[in-house]
Amino acid sequence: MEAEVARHPLVREAAAVAVRSEVAEDEVLVAISRAPGAELDPAELIAFLQPNMAHFMIPRYVRILPELPKTPTAKVQKHLLRSAGVTADTWDREAAGIRIRRDRLGSA
Repeated sequence: MEAEVARHPLVREAAAVAVRSEVAEDEVLVAISRAPGAELDPAELIAFLQPNMAHFMIPRYVRILPELPKTPTAKVQKHLLRSAGVTADTWDREAAGIRIRRDRLGSA
């Protein structure tokens, strides 16, 4: 999933983590840093991902950070993103009214 998100031309890097859901299963949060000088609307990112990803992989939450937290060896510290969870600056796809429905398999 991170590779798909990072394919967007305005995304420099991405990290996906699971965050608690208020209803049932965990939800997907993707934290991204933008390419230098880029402005990226999270809804645009979701539209970019939809044709290439299964419905359950499309992140509900998008958090845009100047830099992803890293270890001294440049590995993304996902545990920090996961423990922070959904913050005040996190964009919520469902709150924005974007619903992703599962495609039904059937005969043509």
